Amino acid sequence: MGTRRFASATGTRTGTRRAVLATVVAAIGLAGVLVAGPASAESPAAQRAHAEPLVEGTPCSVSARACVDLESQQAWLIQDGKVIRGPVRISSGGNGQETPIGHSLRVYRKEKDHLSQESRLPNGDPAPMPWSVFFEDGGIAFHAGSPDRSSAGCIHLEPADAEAWFTYLQIGDMVQVVKASEEMAARTPQPAPAQR
Repeated sequence: MGTRRFASATGTRTGTRRAVLATVVAAIGLAGVLVAGPASAESPAAQRAHAEPLVEGTPCSVSARACVDLESQQAWLIQDGKVIRGPVRISSGGNGQETPIGHSLRVYRKEKDHLSQESRLPNGDPAPMPWSVFFEDGGIAFHAGSPDRSSAGCIHLEPADAEAWFTYLQIGDMVQVVKASEEMAARTPQPAPAQR
């Protein structure tokens, strides 16, 4: 009888070890999927953008009508997959108010003489944001502003460029805001995993 009990206990211990081992292997496999690289964590919009050709001289895909590179602090207007204006100097958000990255942002409002309720002048009046083209929730827009200082999340353009963006972009047009190095890395074919 003592031998049977020992065999049962050993069987249970072996079964428990196998279950723990299977759990560890599954967790390692899941961790591998989670850290496999940028392609595995891409949003559907990023995947669609990365499947399209780039507009020559930009880090954006041919479906974009406006392109912003946060790394070089440049922007372009695009028509039929070709640059029609740019690169132009911009400044984006900083100091905890970074401009959001997105591959399928859309123009949803335009206002030539917008006054910001979020940003105020030293006297407390709303700050002017001429030639505003809104493309992301939270009041994120292209607008005239100094490219020499960071914004509160918007894209500052020189006045002539802001007017060009306002005139060209229409409601529903796609805007891509990216970091060029990340776009290039996402489009570089990854080596196949080694066979065991």
